[in-house]
Amino acid sequence: MNRTVIFLVMLTLVVAAGVPASAACSASDRIDGTTAESAKQKMEAEGYSQIRDLRKGCDNYWHGRASKDGLDVNVMVTPEGEVMTEGS
Repeated sequence: MNRTVIFLVMLTLVVAAGVPASAACSASDRIDGTTAESAKQKMEAEGYSQIRDLRKGCDNYWHGRASKDGLDVNVMVTPEGEVMTEGS
C-alpha cells in the first residue's frame, strides 16, 4: 500500500470515530511500539482500575478513562511511562 492509501484509510477511521481531522497523524509522526496492555499495566500500578477506552495519540501518549479514589477520571501515560490524570 502506498502512503496516500494509508493516509486515506487513517483519515476515514478518524472521521468515523468522531475525532477532528487535525488529530490525524502525519507521515512524519513516529509512533512507538508501546501497547495498550503496557499502558494499562502502568495505570494499574499507579492505583487506577476499570481502565477503558485506551487510545494512542500521534504524540505516543496513551489516553483513557479509569477510576481512582472513587472518581472516574481521564488518565494518560506519557511516552516516558509517567501516569497522570489529564488536566493535572
